[in-house]
Amino acid sequence: MFELETAAHPETLRRVAIDPVTRVEGHGKVTLLLDQDNKIHQVRLHIVEFRGFEVFIEGRPYWEVPVTVQRLCGICPVSHQLAAVKAMDQIAGYGPLTPTAEKLRRLLHYGQIVQSHAVHFFHLASPDLLLGFDSDFTRRNIVGVALDFPEIAKQGVLLRKYGQEVIRHVAGKRVHGTGAIPGGVNKALSVAERDEMARDIEQMIAWTQGAIDMVRRLHETNPGFYNVFGESPGNMMGLMRADGALDYYHGTLRAVDAAGQTIFDGVDYADYQQVLQEEIKPWSYMKFPHIRSLGADDGWYKVGPLARVQAASFLSTPLAEIERQKMMALGGGKPVHGTLFYHWARLVEVLNAAEMIRDLLHDPEILGTDLMADRGERRYEAVGVIEAPRGTLFHHYRVNEDDQVTYCNLIVSTTNNNQAMNEAIRTVARQYLDGRELTEGLLNHIECAIRAYDPCLSCATHALGKMPLLVELVDAGGTVLDRLSHGL
Repeated sequence: MFELETAAHPETLRRVAIDPVTRVEGHGKVTLLLDQDNKIHQVRLHIVEFRGFEVFIEGRPYWEVPVTVQRLCGICPVSHQLAAVKAMDQIAGYGPLTPTAEKLRRLLHYGQIVQSHAVHFFHLASPDLLLGFDSDFTRRNIVGVALDFPEIAKQGVLLRKYGQEVIRHVAGKRVHGTGAIPGGVNKALSVAERDEMARDIEQMIAWTQGAIDMVRRLHETNPGFYNVFGESPGNMMGLMRADGALDYYHGTLRAVDAAGQTIFDGVDYADYQQVLQEEIKPWSYMKFPHIRSLGADDGWYKVGPLARVQAASFLSTPLAEIERQKMMALGGGKPVHGTLFYHWARLVEVLNAAEMIRDLLHDPEILGTDLMADRGERRYEAVGVIEAPRGTLFHHYRVNEDDQVTYCNLIVSTTNNNQAMNEAIRTVARQYLDGRELTEGLLNHIECAIRAYDPCLSCATHALGKMPLLVELVDAGGTVLDRLSHGL
């Protein structure tokens, strides 16, 4: 494991800057410092925009929070709503959810996983995988995929649409719905809605299996590239249920090291601060969490699809578990850490979620009308945690006697992956950057290392074929040696 190093004498080094990084919500940049022998001394992903949700949520009544915080993200608002409402269940004093309410929340969340993963894989990742990392950037987008692979593009669009329709049926609308409320849900599922979702679920499962086969074939055609691209072994964390299966909605925290050995397990997520510690650095507004017992240098970890499917003992549905085992077999008994495996794992999770949607749609309790839990003892502090599409999502709140939020701490999935993304960028830069000639393909390789983690709101920051980048290579004396730009 590598420390995220800081160059001792940056003024003597050459600097490469990618500013802005595309497909990251807000503004970010990458800087690399290299010596005259092209050895990389420092790589950093800078998040330079401050959003402030943790501050401006203070003073608001707690019942507003689940609706407000989902505005953090237009791609995975369901995840923020559910993490917040799980905390507010406790703040409001509700006991265990009714079986129907929990199953409807799970159905909502699985629909979110399907639609979010479909957007990322088919719209953002597949252009690189299908058209080539070095292909013409004006065609390396979903339109180019639709022209060359129309059936794959159509399946991606319809998979996403299916996930959005699941969300609409449960939450009332596709984006920023209000289905989950403290204590349960506010809407029962009708027979007609259930039947509409059930009609197409087998097709969604079949298409996902086809996409997994496609990714597997890509890895087989060039394993020396796909299996080690951006490889950065690190710790991994996720939510697990009591028997060790991955649970996207509820469970306890488990972390394993790069070799798959347990670091901690069965940790109540309300006690997350006992096992995790957050740090800040002056060059980024994004926090740097790490595993407390290992320290900042060795305790960084990954979350999200590749991390949690490998930290889990198994997946709860048969088809997805078979595919998980096929992927992990490439590690020879140990976890795989190539960054592009994230795309493979993401599709395995789509299959897992689709199978669970099918099971819920055949469960009679999904049509129940007992939607609210019983009230119990009011609380003034609570933590809600969920496995968002991009990884483990923490919402921590304190509320006063007047029902106003006095404290809010959020650790979003991208924050958990902060150092992991930095490590992947450094690995890719070492593999492909020669320090002299800059090409658009090189820039895309670095972007691919970030894109594989699917940073929050990454698909809302540019138009098709317009990836505005300005990269300059500067020597120690400040002279610009090379410059490349496009989309500006």
